Amino acid sequence: MIGALTLATGVTAALLALWCAHAAWRDQPTKDWHFAGMAIVTLLALAQMLVGIWCLAAGEQPQGDAVTFIAYLLGVLVAVPAAGVLSLAERTRWGSLTVAAGSLVLAFLQVRLHDIWTTTGS
Repeated sequence: MIGALTLATGVTAALLALWCAHAAWRDQPTKDWHFAGMAIVTLLALAQMLVGIWCLAAGEQPQGDAVTFIAYLLGVLVAVPAAGVLSLAERTRWGSLTVAAGSLVLAFLQVRLHDIWTTTGS
């Protein structure tokens, strides 16, 4: 896995979470610019998933369980888009908070993906 891509995805997701939390604090629903941010985070997550699958196909193995690693990659890919769809259903501040929560989940999943790939099991 590429550490820089993991870091970029996690930091971008955290920034999106802060941005959407700020919108919720200001009592605003998600807007078009928030969806552009979600698209950027989703593209980074897609790139990470493709790199992860490429690494597995090339014979590299995570230090943790490969099935868990793949499950986390799929979770990373759907966390923000699912929150975005839910925010469309809830056009209040709670929609913005939903995206903030989904983005935070994605940021924490980045840490977990890094752990699974690099740490040895005991």
